[in-house]
Amino acid sequence: MVTEKQMRTPDEGRRRVVVENVRPQIDGGRFPVKRTIGESVEVQADAFVDGHDRIRCLLLYRPKGREEWDEVPMTHDGNDRWRGEFPVGALGRFEYTVIAWVDRFLTWRHDFARRRERPDLESALAAGAALVLRGAEEAAGPQRQELRDFAGRLVDARRPLDERCALGLSERPLDLMPQRQDRALATSDALRLEVVVEPERARFSTWYELFPRSTYESAGGHGTFKQVERQLSYIAQMGFDVVYLPPIHPIGRTNRKGANNALVADDGDPGSPWAIGASEGGHVAIHPSLGTIDDFHSLLASVKKRGMELALDIAFQCSPDHPYVREHPEWFRHRPDGSIQYAENPPKKYEDIYPFDFETSDWQALWQELADVVEFWIDQGVKIFRVDNPHTKPFVFWEWLINGIKERHPEVIFLSEAFTRPKVMHRLAKLGFTQSYTYFTWRNTKAELTDYVTELCATESNQYFRPNFWPNTPDILHEYLQFGGRPAFMSRLVLAATMAANYGVYGPPFELLEATPREPGSEEYLNSEKYQIRDWGLARSGNLKDFIARVNRIRHENAALQFDRSVSFHPVDNEELICYSKTTEDLRNIIVTVVNLDPHHVQSGFVELPIDAWEIRDDQPYQVHDLLSDARYLWHGRRNYVEFDPNVAPAHILRLRRRVGREHDFDYFM
Repeated sequence: MVTEKQMRTPDEGRRRVVVENVRPQIDGGRFPVKRTIGESVEVQADAFVDGHDRIRCLLLYRPKGREEWDEVPMTHDGNDRWRGEFPVGALGRFEYTVIAWVDRFLTWRHDFARRRERPDLESALAAGAALVLRGAEEAAGPQRQELRDFAGRLVDARRPLDERCALGLSERPLDLMPQRQDRALATSDALRLEVVVEPERARFSTWYELFPRSTYESAGGHGTFKQVERQLSYIAQMGFDVVYLPPIHPIGRTNRKGANNALVADDGDPGSPWAIGASEGGHVAIHPSLGTIDDFHSLLASVKKRGMELALDIAFQCSPDHPYVREHPEWFRHRPDGSIQYAENPPKKYEDIYPFDFETSDWQALWQELADVVEFWIDQGVKIFRVDNPHTKPFVFWEWLINGIKERHPEVIFLSEAFTRPKVMHRLAKLGFTQSYTYFTWRNTKAELTDYVTELCATESNQYFRPNFWPNTPDILHEYLQFGGRPAFMSRLVLAATMAANYGVYGPPFELLEATPREPGSEEYLNSEKYQIRDWGLARSGNLKDFIARVNRIRHENAALQFDRSVSFHPVDNEELICYSKTTEDLRNIIVTVVNLDPHHVQSGFVELPIDAWEIRDDQPYQVHDLLSDARYLWHGRRNYVEFDPNVAPAHILRLRRRVGREHDFDYFM
């Protein structure tokens, strides 16, 4: 281990090595990169020196706050580019940096190998022996004596010159030579870069959103936490591991919205759950019709018993009836007439919601109160939060809140629900949000999907932006689903579940193929659950639950689908077909997905796969196993034919099985 003090010995004028262009880094080290527990961080850097000396390059890493660094030798990739990686086995933040220095012994070996004349060789052997003896002074125990013996053999004239030359170029001294003396002149990259390490579910998760008030079991009723508990088996059988509930708090009555977002509510209309706060309480209270805090704890325990997590909605806004409005009017923006300004996004008006004024002079108290809300629900056992409209609150607030929360609770996950300008979405991801909603819902053509997924997963964005793909949400019923029927729902599910390691659906509308908009051209659902209680009738025919369960089982059984960075698109000679793959690093899991984007017509074409990159010869047959249908095909070469009837099966999820072993004695491996 090396300490910070050893890295910063003041001898700048003698430090000749340059270290620069260290990657990964986000905005010059302003923000950390992201990993999940058990992953590694691959680091690259440029390191070079004037002249012809040889250098050593080390990757240093440590948990943030520790004095000592662990170190990993970096390998030279050519063109003065070096590479190394380190594992992250614990939650929290790690630091990493790169140091390099001129290695006198490596330089000596390099020059010695090029010498030919005996006088030069004898002189060089003496110089090498001196370097080894200097190294022995830094060594301890048996290593010190072995180095001394080695130096003696280099200059022992009784030994043949050829033997001593071979000894000088042997590998053993490379393992023995300590580098402390040389390292005193090491150049350290000026940046201390960081990686934030989060739970595995930050990288791989499958979300199911439902409104608990619509789980009622009698006509005209209001669902409860106990009834949600009874629905958990249905959700778990579909293979979801995150159950997400919209706000569970009391709902305001003033300016309450009616069915289909009507400005005036009828008696009995429940209002929008996002109009938070009433006489019963605010953000740390539970809607009385849902149950008690004990009922909530029971639900949470039942969710975890099934291997799932419960996610809650964090919506930092208030109804006019929220206690904050009465107790802290200074936290809200006022009109000239003294009334509080309700939320607007012209031409949309949200008269039932008051946004906070983050420019209030009492901003510090407001920030602390909102952080206390999150801490309250963490104390109840919630570890995942979906944050509503974070792009309408200051970046600096979110960075403060998330960093503070994760310093105390590194296991907590935040999903950013920000459908806004790309730079804003990326800034929110950089400053701490674990996962992010995306534009996937509006990317429907082959070109749109290819370009967008490549942008998210094959650029620097993949170091900090974890996409979470949703085919639908309570706010978004895309026209593709409105007019595409059952094949559209199936294909969009496959795309979301295989393109992104994190995805979710808003159910039960998704599995029940709910596709009627409020009016033509609208993305709002008719009779939206945001404004009224719905009786979904989960047993109705046509339910996609079995198909969803199969897709989710495929995700859990194939490690390649649990990461985003390996996604790669492949040519298909039909614009209505899209083909892409994901692989594990060792190529033991190769998944190729082909989807028919046309929900109305049969489509066919030839896909072209990079089989050489997967270590499959052109003349070598390989099996593809369609994990959706369980059919198996024997393919040959790069180009192979596919055909899809969307009313039968709009997609293949293919697992490649390669032959290994002797030509006539082989096994398939998974």
